[in-house]
Amino acid sequence: MILLTPSSDFFQYANKLLLSDHATRLQIKEFARKNAANVLSMANMVMGMASILSSLNGHHHAACWLVLIGYLLDLADGAVARRLNACSALGAKLDDFADFTTFGIATSLLLRTSDLLDNVLCICYVLSVFVRLCFFSSGIPFVYRGLPCIYSSAIVASASLLSGGNLSVLRVITVAMILFMISQNFYPHDKILESQTWKKVVYAGGVAMVFCSPFLPACVYYLLWSSSYILFPTSLWSCKL
Repeated sequence: MILLTPSSDFFQYANKLLLSDHATRLQIKEFARKNAANVLSMANMVMGMASILSSLNGHHHAACWLVLIGYLLDLADGAVARRLNACSALGAKLDDFADFTTFGIATSLLLRTSDLLDNVLCICYVLSVFVRLCFFSSGIPFVYRGLPCIYSSAIVASASLLSGGNLSVLRVITVAMILFMISQNFYPHDKILESQTWKKVVYAGGVAMVFCSPFLPACVYYLLWSSSYILFPTSLWSCKL
C-alpha cells in the first residue's frame, strides 16, 4: 500500500494563504476603526444634502426631520472617534464640512421664501454658522465661545415643525440663534455619549423619538433638549463625567 502525503510546498502555500487572510482581516478591521467616525460625519453630510433637496422641492417636514437626524449623527461621531482612538485632521475637516452643510445651508433653507428679507436672513444665518465653525475655540479646555450651531439648528427645525412653518415665529427664532452663535458667551463642550448615564438616556430617547414617536412629542422633545443647552448650560451640560 502506498501512502500519499502532502508535500512541504503545499503546507507552505496553505500557511501563506492563512497568514495573508489573517493580515487582510486585520487591515479591514483597522480601516473600519479609523473610518467609523468619518462614516458618521459623511452620513451627517448626506442628511444635510437630502434636507437641502427636500427644501428646494417643497418637502418642508422631511427637510426638518433630516436636520434632526444630522443632529444625532453629529453628537455621535466625535464620541466614536475618541472611543476608537481614531481622531484625525481629516476627520475634523470632514466634521466641519458636514456641520456647515447640515446646520448651515440646510437649516437656512428652512426659512427660504421669495421675500428678499427672508433670503438676506438665510444668508446671515449661513454666515453665522461659518463664523461659529471657524472661531469656536475659546482657549479654555472643554468650553466653546458662542452657541454651537448644532443646537441652534435643532431649535429652528423643531420650532418650524411645531409652528407649521410659521414665518413670523421662524424669523424671530432665527435672529435669536444668530445672536447666540456670534456672541462671546461661553458654552460647555459636553461629550454626551461619554458623560453621565442620564445624558446617554437623553440621547437614546432622541433616537427613539425620531423613529418611533408620534410627531408632536418628538418635536417637543428636541426643542426642550436643545433649548436646555442655552438655558442651563453649566448646571446641566457641563463636562462632568
